[in-house]
Amino acid sequence: MREGAVLRIGNASGFYGDRFSAVREMLTGGPLDVLTGDYLAELTMLILARDRLKDPSLGYARTFLRQMEECLGLARERDVKVVVNAGGLNPARLADELRELAQRLGVEAAVAHVEGDDLLPRRDELGLPDGLLAANAYLGGFGIAACLAGGADVVVTGRVTDAALVAGPGIARFGWAPDDLDALAGAVVAGHVLECGAQATGGNYAFFREHDVTRPGFPIAELHADGSSVITKHPGTGGVVTLGTVTAQLLYETCGSHYLGPDVTARLDTVRLTADGPDRVRIDGVRGEAPPPTLKVGLNRLGGHHNEVVFVLTGLDIEAKAALVQQQFAEALPVAARPAELRWTLARTDHPDAPDEESASALLRLTARDRDSAKVGRELSKAAVELGLSGYPGFHLTAPPGPGAPYGVFTAVSVDAKAVEHTAALPDGRRISVPAVPAAPLAAQPLDVVHELPEPLPAGPTRRAPLGLLAGARSGDKGGDANLGVWARTEDGWRWLAHALTVEVLRELLPEAAELPVTRHLLPNLRAVNFTITGLLGEGVAARHRFDPQAKALGEWLRSRHLDLPTALLGPPVPPVRSPAAPPEPPTAPPDSPTALPDSPEAQP
Repeated sequence: MREGAVLRIGNASGFYGDRFSAVREMLTGGPLDVLTGDYLAELTMLILARDRLKDPSLGYARTFLRQMEECLGLARERDVKVVVNAGGLNPARLADELRELAQRLGVEAAVAHVEGDDLLPRRDELGLPDGLLAANAYLGGFGIAACLAGGADVVVTGRVTDAALVAGPGIARFGWAPDDLDALAGAVVAGHVLECGAQATGGNYAFFREHDVTRPGFPIAELHADGSSVITKHPGTGGVVTLGTVTAQLLYETCGSHYLGPDVTARLDTVRLTADGPDRVRIDGVRGEAPPPTLKVGLNRLGGHHNEVVFVLTGLDIEAKAALVQQQFAEALPVAARPAELRWTLARTDHPDAPDEESASALLRLTARDRDSAKVGRELSKAAVELGLSGYPGFHLTAPPGPGAPYGVFTAVSVDAKAVEHTAALPDGRRISVPAVPAAPLAAQPLDVVHELPEPLPAGPTRRAPLGLLAGARSGDKGGDANLGVWARTEDGWRWLAHALTVEVLRELLPEAAELPVTRHLLPNLRAVNFTITGLLGEGVAARHRFDPQAKALGEWLRSRHLDLPTALLGPPVPPVRSPAAPPEPPTAPPDSPTALPDSPEAQP
């Protein structure tokens, strides 16, 4: 890669299905050294596994191949390296497809890939359970670094940690060794900020009304040799980079002070954020410790079949209508046909004296799950449909019941890092074995650091109001657990939040968590508390255990809940930022005059 004191790494994808045009936007928006893309998630691995079942040549993110068809030449013209995990379950095949694409386009591009994460062929040897569709270890950045050092212009990987896409280029540029723990930890933190794309530039941001985030650009990390970085974006692109947007992303899908990874354990409680100018936030002070001796392995399997029927309840007597349909359905469905799990959820979306029918209606959702597809299929649908003329007044469904569909289950286990054959397949055909990073014994891995609480605010008057007036939140999933990070925007706000938002209070505010294990971690440098709610999501997103199966909106639900807030912290409401004014309407054409039709939007993946 090009020499220089700063390595500019941009992101163009946070998930499989993210903005298709982001690759071109990032390549043309300003200078970059490396462009990364994160295409994988727990659910994505299941989708790719099912693709591979249908066709063994598949199993990778095909969207990326289409993006390279459009932009590979542009990346080479600008000497930008491309590093992505789009290889999914079949990185070698994607690498071959890219070589064929480059030849067809007449573009000189050296392609390499990283493999060894796929443990399914070694299931028996490693003692993994039967019935798996996929079993993938989370690899680190040293394989990516070996590919770049071997002359690769494009590196595709399978299941690496999301942050490895940034750590790997950093290792290649600055020559970090496995014992450069602080530098590696800083790169991992920068990688975690970048991995979800526009979430770092105002996407999904709690205080979105304060900024124009209509179309946020994608983030860039200016990475330095000591592992410090500045998070920014291309000039003129939408969204915003602030202490708040970076804090929100740092809290996303993490828990506790120790962020374990295959290359390093990053100490999140040492992260220091400072403003560095408009749309620039500096990250430094990150300390690193040795990684654990094991690697996380994501296991995907089919858990059974599920179906869903949504009854619409309109107008008066909503609760009585819901009770009636549940009673009638129980009597209509034969005992022998009942699935293993039936769940009813009533969403009170109705409003009194509503001006339209939709806002006068509530939704009663029936979900069914069973290992036997027949138990969630025809008999279930038949029992629901046959109530049509004998049920509650106004009976109708949002859609006719379907035949049911399979659902997946994600679990995570650990394996000895030395047992995983991490391999860099270089452009010249050589294959380099990447050794496991020297690790600390499991007994030496602290579960968390206990931080002292800040001095509480003096007692004073309070007002009952939503928590979100004082705090931001970002939430997500880790298998069947939910992560929920909450941060204060001021030091006084932190002094209040650290004492007020306890585990007990969280359980009161979120009744779904009342009976579940909840762990709270303090991150004083970020003025944040981070919660893990164990089991809230059941068997993970693919199992669709709850209304919001990835807990994406859990934080916003919490922010809407009312607490007694100190009036001294409640200032006047912040006016929303208005989007740029729309251009004036063109004059109306005469009835018979020809008019130009706008170009139809390009189909998105």
